[in-house]
Formats: sequence, C-alpha cells, structure tokens
Amino acid sequence: MEERIKELVKKYESDIIDFSKKIVQTKSYSSQEAELVKLLEDKMKELGFDEVIIDETGNIIGRVGNGPVKLLYDAHIDTVKAEDRENWSVDPFSGEIKDGKLYGRGSSDEKVAIGCMIYGAKILKEIGIPKEISLYILGSVQEEDCDGLSMYYTFNEVVKPDFVVLGEPTSLDVYRGHRGRVEVEIITKGKSSHAAHPDKGDNAIYKMAQTVLNIKEMTKNFKEDLFLGKGTAVVSHIESKAPSINSVPYEAKIFIDRRLTVGETKESAIKEFESCLVDKANSEIRVLTYETKSWKGRLISQEKYFPTWILEEDHPLVKAGFETAKLVRPNEDVKISRWIFSTNGVTSMGRFHIPSIGFGPGDEWLAHAVDEYVRVSDLPKATEFYALLPFKLLEKIK
Repeated sequence: MEERIKELVKKYESDIIDFSKKIVQTKSYSSQEAELVKLLEDKMKELGFDEVIIDETGNIIGRVGNGPVKLLYDAHIDTVKAEDRENWSVDPFSGEIKDGKLYGRGSSDEKVAIGCMIYGAKILKEIGIPKEISLYILGSVQEEDCDGLSMYYTFNEVVKPDFVVLGEPTSLDVYRGHRGRVEVEIITKGKSSHAAHPDKGDNAIYKMAQTVLNIKEMTKNFKEDLFLGKGTAVVSHIESKAPSINSVPYEAKIFIDRRLTVGETKESAIKEFESCLVDKANSEIRVLTYETKSWKGRLISQEKYFPTWILEEDHPLVKAGFETAKLVRPNEDVKISRWIFSTNGVTSMGRFHIPSIGFGPGDEWLAHAVDEYVRVSDLPKATEFYALLPFKLLEKIK
C-alpha cells in the first residue's frame, strides 16, 4: 500500500505542482477568498470527491469516504497582503518556480498545503479508502484575521471531526501545540487643562507611561514551559486624546498582545494587568472583539482570546503522524515540535478538545515574509503523508 501511494504521488506530481502554482496565483486576502474557493471546488469535483460543500461562512469542505471515524485536514486559504511589490524579487502572485522553490504569498502559509491535501484524498480514494474513515478537507477562510473563528462555525454547523491535522508550515515535521493569545486594550482617564497650566489637569499619558513600564517589568516573571516556552506581552500601540496638542490629555489607550504558555489563561492575564495599573479607579481593561463580514456576507465575530493547547506526545494521532512522517522522509531527521505562532488549533484543540497535530510543507519563519516560498520537493512528500496517515491512524486506534 505504501509503495502504491508513492507510485501515484509520482504519477500526479506534475499535476500537484501545477495546481499549487494556480493556488498561489489566485489572490485570496482575508474576506476575499471567493475566487480561490471556486478553484478548489472545481478541483475537488474534477477529482471525484464524494461531497463538496461551501458553508454559510464561505469555508469549502470536501469529503471522501463514509466511515464512522471523521478525520479532517484543515488549511486556511486566506493570506496576509503583499502590496509591497517593490520589496519582492518576484511577483508575489506569479507562482514562479526557480532553484527548486515555488515563490509567492501563501506558498508556505499555507495555501499550497490544501493542494497537497486534495491530491492526497484523491490518491486515497483511488487505492481504496478504509471503510472506517471519512476524510474531510477544509479550506478555511479569515484565519489571518482571527485564527480559528471560521473553523468554529464549521464545527458547530457542518461537521465535528474526531481528529484534526493542520496544514500550517512545519518543515514536514509533526507539531503538537503552541502558545495561546489574548489581545487587550487598557484605557486610562485623566483630566484636560491648558498646557500652560498642567497643574490644573491630570495627565493620562503620564499615568499610562508608568503602567507600560510596570508591564515591561512584569514580563520578567512570566511562566516558562519546557515545551512551549515563555509567555510574552508586547505593548504594540499607544494613542491619546486631548482637546489640542496644547492641552493635557484626558485619555490614553494602549494595545497589548499577550502570548500565553501552559497554565496561563485570559483570566490570569487580566489579573496581571490589573496589578500594573497606576490609577485603578480611572482605568479599564478590555478584551478586544473581532467582527467582520466573510466573502459570503456573513458577519462573524468572537472575543480575541485564543487558548493555549498541547496534545500529549504519546497520543495515537501524534504517534501515527510521526510514523507516517518518517515513512515519507526516509533517512531524514523527523522531529516532534511546536509552532511559535498561532493556528486554527486554538479552536480544534483549544476550544473543542479534538486531538490535533500539524504537518505541512514550508517553514514557519517564511510566513508573512517578503519572498515567501515553499520547497517544491516538499509537495510530493506532503501529499504522500496526507494519503498514508488514515491507515496509520487506524492502526493506532484499533
């Protein structure tokens, strides 16, 4: 069976590469994924998927097989922007291949992964999908704006799988978790007065400045986890309000990106920030909310809290993923690791507690980068992994 999968991956290798180029050439910024969804829908139908759905949010879901074990491969199909064309050495939407690398926005993060998943499902069906398995391929939207949100709607409304594999870049290693995140703003009130009479006012910026320094000092004592690393807090933006630039400001606001390691939650982070406030009576801490229409016009929203998650190393899904990765990468050093950034795993594992791992072509450090690329040699290996994993998973859970 493994040799048959290798033969079919070799047979379709040029098709996989050509389709990956088309995916990269199809611009799909967050909330603007309609054209790419159409491309994926046509390909799934062409390759004989048993079912293809575009849900109310605009995610595309293809299925092969009809067994009781629901295995879902997810790849978000939106990207961050690439409007700084002058900084790229190639057109970010050309899908140009040179020196064994496919260049373009979304090549590593992570549109090419879904092309490999689709062909992996096609090969799985061609050799005979195990009767126990239903394999779903999810092309999720708006992940770059709010990771996990569109998946949350799909899991509640369309299908709730038993196992999830995320196609975010892992350098073809197996990942099993990452830190969480909460995004907050702190507002401090003061009292305005003429800048010539500062003693008559209460300067909100001065109070906020000391609060910021307190936050910086607090980060030195954040928890550190051996696997996920240390939590962080970054004050990323500051603004103020005053009647004029010749006035004492009556309000100051900061935005904070707080990364959460094991044992840290939204509640613990807010408690920490409360301890940093200089003027508690006149300050407020708010968790931010994301709210935007999808390309289908649906207004989706959620609080910007993304839970930390880890799947234990001896879980059957991790074992199956590791064994499969070693088979598709013979004589290479395959690692079990974790992402530094965040993924849709905040929903699959963080909120729904569905066992989840990551395996994807490309490298995490190339995400959002100028001259983003994916190694062409990653594509057949990833496709082979996605075709083979259902068999290895069944061996582990039987």
